[in-house]
Amino acid sequence: MEWTGARYADQPTVDVRTRIDAPPGRVWELVSDIRLMPELSAELQSVEWLDGATGPVVGARFVGRSRHESLGEWETTSYVVECEPCRAFAWAVADPEQPSAVWRFGLEETDGGTELTQWMRMGPGRSGLSFAIDRMPEKEQKIVFVRLREFERSMTDTVAAIRKLAESVEGAGA
Repeated sequence: MEWTGARYADQPTVDVRTRIDAPPGRVWELVSDIRLMPELSAELQSVEWLDGATGPVVGARFVGRSRHESLGEWETTSYVVECEPCRAFAWAVADPEQPSAVWRFGLEETDGGTELTQWMRMGPGRSGLSFAIDRMPEKEQKIVFVRLREFERSMTDTVAAIRKLAESVEGAGA
């Protein structure tokens, strides 16, 4: 990731991608299973559907619990804002109208496999990062950049783990 000098209000984004030797249907099973995500993330500790939801549909809510060495522990409620099986799954964190972040998996069929992209955007709503920026406004650009790099590393690990699961014989039956 290159230095951009972005501020939180710029709603900076980061994305990563990988090619998976598995059909979009198989990859979709993995990316749309929110209960699997804590196994693939060092920060996300647990996730559960709310309001009786059992899977992704636009408007469904889920709660995620996270932990970070510098930021502590927190819990957020997310709202599914896009759900197109085998194509896209996205959720807004905290408030769907003014989210603290939006996360998205995009799937595209390519030569018998799948091109998987994970994307996220900070803001426009306030997040835990906003409190760090409030305390050290002169370091805002560095704070944003460091967090985006953390997200990029974590997302790279996540899509690699999804690729491994999707391509494994054992994972094909999960």
